[in-house]
Amino acid sequence: MKTIPKTLTALALLAGACTAQAETVQVAVAANFTAPMKVIAEAFAQDTGHKAEAAYGSTGKFYAQITNGAPFQAFLAADDTTPAKLEDEGMTLPGTRFTYATGTLVLWSADPALIKDGAKVLGRNKFRKLAIANPKTAPYGAAAVEVMKGLQVDQMLAPKLVQGENIAQTYQFVSTGNAELGFVALSQVFKDGKIIGGSGWVVPAEMHEPIRQDAVILKTGEGNAAASALMDYLKSDKVKAIIRSFGYEI
Repeated sequence: MKTIPKTLTALALLAGACTAQAETVQVAVAANFTAPMKVIAEAFAQDTGHKAEAAYGSTGKFYAQITNGAPFQAFLAADDTTPAKLEDEGMTLPGTRFTYATGTLVLWSADPALIKDGAKVLGRNKFRKLAIANPKTAPYGAAAVEVMKGLQVDQMLAPKLVQGENIAQTYQFVSTGNAELGFVALSQVFKDGKIIGGSGWVVPAEMHEPIRQDAVILKTGEGNAAASALMDYLKSDKVKAIIRSFGYEI
């Protein structure tokens, strides 16, 4: 009768233990972070055995859903004020909030010839529609309004604005040509260190308040091993490199 090597037995026991301890975290993720989160979630599952099931949308709407009992256990917002507000309201686990990324705003068009000299395209006003995310619920939309006011083109362009429910819908408006240009997240049009497709102007960070994006474990995530593991994983060098590759600062 053959005996099973001790090493194989130990690996089998370890694998069984990991499977038994693996958990799933339901996480609400800001729409601008969709692309990196898909990469991170896959790596997270491979590296930890835990699973992150993400829903994507606007930070303002997630706030309403969370305060109305939506079953999320972690939240990756597009700003730092909404998680802080939830913290003040006692809906998060103390000490778990941190900034996982700082977003970058870009004026982008699917037309490769439209944006050649930065913000001057706004002043020329030779387009039909300009898309922005809803400034009341999406921080990237609020930043876009701040930039237009700073450039003193907000009143002139007001009749041409179309608002996306979130930054994902705003990008859709521009990418499909329903709006010739719009303010979107750099992560939506950025890969391998450059803007891919169309034309764009990366808005200087000093033209608007920093878009600090905070993550936090919600009260409903207390005792969920996957929620804690995901927060730790977001702070790892591996994940920071992924986040930077999509055009964010950390």
